[in-house]
Amino acid sequence: MDNIKSFFCFLTSDLFHLIIKEDVRLNPDLPECIEVNPPGDPEAAIIWLHGLGADGHDFETIVPQLRLPDSLPVRYIFPHAPKRAVTINGGLMMRAWFDIFNVDLTADSIDHDHFRESVGLLSALIENEMRSGMTSDRIVLAGFSQGGAIALHAGLHYEKKLAGILAMSMHLPTVAKSAAAFSSTAKQVPIMMTHGQLDPIIPLSKALETRQALSDLGYAVDWHDYPMPHSVCDQEIQDIRSWLLKVLT
Repeated sequence: MDNIKSFFCFLTSDLFHLIIKEDVRLNPDLPECIEVNPPGDPEAAIIWLHGLGADGHDFETIVPQLRLPDSLPVRYIFPHAPKRAVTINGGLMMRAWFDIFNVDLTADSIDHDHFRESVGLLSALIENEMRSGMTSDRIVLAGFSQGGAIALHAGLHYEKKLAGILAMSMHLPTVAKSAAAFSSTAKQVPIMMTHGQLDPIIPLSKALETRQALSDLGYAVDWHDYPMPHSVCDQEIQDIRSWLLKVLT
């Protein structure tokens, strides 16, 4: 039975993928996405960005793990980052929201043209949801690692009120340089940050710097850290579930 369920989920996701890809051909401003829809009309949307080297399938399996109630029908959009050469990985081609030049984790260690391009892609997805009838205050931006940086940056700059911003295992090297352009509306948006205490890729201290910078600017951050590396754990998923129920109900 489990194999049958897995096979059915794979086919279902693949069908959603084909529909979105066809739509992207008509709208070149949108990235390719995996879209998972509820049985009925969605009342909220979560746009969830993956990390470096992964793709939109990476967080697809989190949908059933969140166990959101049927009374809260959510559409999940999992976009694929563009494929590009990543300097820190020897120039290998992989899906990346932006190039990383070195391990310094500073604002100068990333490609800002790529960063702005990816923020634009996410903004286009938000606008696409709104064209379909979803209001901005029913849209959550979420992301892991690189994807979390893009989600947080885009959410802080977005002029309309969002339902929330979820930033997982990330830090935002652009905080100091772009703070003046943050939207005043963003101070009304719930922000959740999660991080691994044993993260060897983005040390906990870097994420705490981002949290402190946001706090100094007057943003309230719901912070959670866990005894894990650069990954996701069960307790984190449960905490995300509780947070989503709070911001969407």
